[in-house]
Amino acid sequence: MNIRAWIVFLDESGVSLLPQIRRTYAPRGRTPLLRHRLNRKRASMAGALGYHATDPSRGARLCLHLKPGSYDTTALIEVLEQMKVFYRGERVVLVWDGLSAHWSRAMRAWVAEQDWLTLERLPAYAPELNPWSCCGRRSRNANSPTSPATTSPTSPMPPNKASTASTTTHNCHGSSSPTPA
Repeated sequence: MNIRAWIVFLDESGVSLLPQIRRTYAPRGRTPLLRHRLNRKRASMAGALGYHATDPSRGARLCLHLKPGSYDTTALIEVLEQMKVFYRGERVVLVWDGLSAHWSRAMRAWVAEQDWLTLERLPAYAPELNPWSCCGRRSRNANSPTSPATTSPTSPMPPNKASTASTTTHNCHGSSSPTPA
């Protein structure tokens, strides 16, 4: 059976304005004192990467959502409401991890009312199935032997910019523009 739907991978991440200093220098016997003028504000972002299951000519879609603080069930439902508008009545199979906000009672109740959305859960400890997992490895340690820049050609990330030139990026407001080469 052919189901005409978008397969969308959604994941969230948080950032802090505090510097991440791992090493510093101080003379022996003196505790290093690092001063900065930044505060402890945090921001979160959610990214949804979508591929059409039966029509690859429609290209990939990328939706990003930014917010101060962190995501909870209510904030994630708002993100899904924006996705609903973006996909305009098309069917979506949403694949995401086991975060408690993804599977809370309120989220399950909201999803039960949606006819356009089907949820699928990624298995625990299976980063090879998550297209976002390679992005995290690159940002944490670009020189790692498991970094996408040094992995095999079957890596989920394209090995060079030339292979991404034909991809179209969409924001969640429905506009599109070519990805810069």
